[in-house]
Amino acid sequence: MLDPLLDPLLEWLLHGTIPVGGGSLSVREVIGNLFGLGSALLGMRRLVWAWPVGLVGNVLLFTVFVSGELGDVATEPLWGQAGRQVMFVAVSLYGWWRWQGSRGSSGGGAVTPHWAGRTERLQLLVVAAVGYLVAYGVLSRIGSYGPATEAWILAGSLIATWGMARGWVEFWLVWIAVDVVGVTSLVRAGYYPTAGMYLFYGAFCVVGFLTWWRVSRHATDSHHPRTTLEGASR
Repeated sequence: MLDPLLDPLLEWLLHGTIPVGGGSLSVREVIGNLFGLGSALLGMRRLVWAWPVGLVGNVLLFTVFVSGELGDVATEPLWGQAGRQVMFVAVSLYGWWRWQGSRGSSGGGAVTPHWAGRTERLQLLVVAAVGYLVAYGVLSRIGSYGPATEAWILAGSLIATWGMARGWVEFWLVWIAVDVVGVTSLVRAGYYPTAGMYLFYGAFCVVGFLTWWRVSRHATDSHHPRTTLEGASR
């Protein structure tokens, strides 16, 4: 009884296009990016639902990048972007578990935003450098569309997602750096909806950074009540 209803919907999701101007957009790419946006919005509010919502978008976008198709326009597979979605799934499962365990003890959110320590920042830089070199080597060998830019996006996305899971304010800044490179790469490959989403993400990440920064300052002030005029007068 359900097949007559589900089959057309599944066909539309997998192979449907949305007419835009003289061309069309892949339904999977548009919906996948909408889930990604929803995940970012939930993440800014530090809600656990950010992770499962993002996972749905990751699966949809993986199928788009690995097939190398945008609507009715054939392009090359973006292996770096596809691998990025696989990495997102792995790190998101960790983030989901970590935020679930911290929920209810972080002032209204699953985590309390804070800046990474000096040692943690050094670790991020090392991981970023090693991750970039490894990703560049692998992507160059398999024939990626743009190994230099895709390796940058892949390594940056790894440390940004890990930083979000840990509650580090810096992860928003890393996302901004990823978005700057991602827009150029995606436009050249013909993935215009995702490129447009990257532009929006860039502006959104600025808002997210300011939001987490404000929360982290409030949390710091709460832990140091003597940093007031009353405390200074003593």
